[in-house]
Amino acid sequence: MTKLSVIGLGKLGACSAACFAAKGFEVVGVDINKDFIDAINNGNPPVCEPRLQELITAAKGRLRATQNYTEAIQESDITFLIIPTPSRHDGHFSDRYLQDALKHLSVALKETNKGYHLFVITSTVFPGTTEENLIPLIESISGRKLNKDFGVCYNPEFIALGSVITDFLNPDMVLIGESDKFAGDKLADTYKVVCENKPYVARMSIISAETTKISLNSYITMKISFANTLANICEAIPNANIDDITKALGADRRISPYYFKGGISYGGPCFPRDNRAFDAFARKYGCDALLARTTDAVNQFQVEHIVNRVLSCLSDSNNNVVSILGLAYKPNTPVIEESSGVKIIEELLKKKDIEIIVYDPLAMDNIRAHFGDNILYASSVKDCLSHSSLCVITTQADEFKSIDENSIVHNPTTIIDCWRMLEPTKLGKGVRYIPLGKNVRCEK
Repeated sequence: MTKLSVIGLGKLGACSAACFAAKGFEVVGVDINKDFIDAINNGNPPVCEPRLQELITAAKGRLRATQNYTEAIQESDITFLIIPTPSRHDGHFSDRYLQDALKHLSVALKETNKGYHLFVITSTVFPGTTEENLIPLIESISGRKLNKDFGVCYNPEFIALGSVITDFLNPDMVLIGESDKFAGDKLADTYKVVCENKPYVARMSIISAETTKISLNSYITMKISFANTLANICEAIPNANIDDITKALGADRRISPYYFKGGISYGGPCFPRDNRAFDAFARKYGCDALLARTTDAVNQFQVEHIVNRVLSCLSDSNNNVVSILGLAYKPNTPVIEESSGVKIIEELLKKKDIEIIVYDPLAMDNIRAHFGDNILYASSVKDCLSHSSLCVITTQADEFKSIDENSIVHNPTTIIDCWRMLEPTKLGKGVRYIPLGKNVRCEK
């Protein structure tokens, strides 16, 4: 069977390596972080992600890790590069870490006598990067020729933190931008072994695949922002219910229900930056991506909208302690990058006389590192609610869905439920329940 190497053992890299190995491939992972290396080699997950431990255990004997790039080349036929590509101030992605890794790999390729090797770029890159920057780098350092001595595919993943493994094994689509048919065939055959479903395999030029990646995420952000705009409108209309409306709209196959539920602003490491990158990509070619910029503006407004609801509710309260449940950008992950909960806290901290106490099932360490002594930290949902007169629920964590009158120590309490998860009748008397997207007012 084809042997694989995975460069970068973060959230996606570790999960990808474990999935490949669990499906029978021999896999060597490479990372500069020795802790990640030791974790893998000791049979432990280097990052927190559901099912990762299970797969690492299942892959025993087929998965190991090293800091040596030469081993990755010598002991594999295909190398997947899953390396961070941080955003620049102009909306472009920086490929400096990707280039650094490729330099090491290209030196190793030059020094080995092995034959054809396939490089698979999984990291999100700005369209044109692979052909303009990465392939020439490999050729110049290795002395090898594209589509003769090595091939290149661009193969981004469409996964969500918290469900990386499920998404990886059951993708809607496998996107392959190929330097030639041979390279594409080799990668497609690999996914035939790995995928537990039968996804659509989209094969195209490399730059088309690069464009597909950022445009897909940009489209999703537009869909989220539309649902949020509609939810805000529903709050002003008597008897309007955003969930009834989006459920009906989502039943139309032209729209679909996915990522179409009014709530908070989108966040995380991908959606915000990819939408801004799409705008920058359009401007590079003299085009105007007005929709992308508007989507970003609507997303920022959604934070302001929730903050204003909080302030209006506090205006008739003698207790200015606000609790925030949900600090990660989504459930089942500790990642707080571009988190709505974080943004709401940052805005509220600008106001005088407001204290904030927070709780999240997984993100507390990251939140402490971010805010330090500027906010208070609770040990549980009940502890968080017990100190405040107003609570904002920002994620759909399972722990939050079970909030009822037994969770609430002090009354009266106002709960702003951004996702409309709670059953008002179970909250007890004296609780003012405000589901975003419905016409419920808290002002005097």
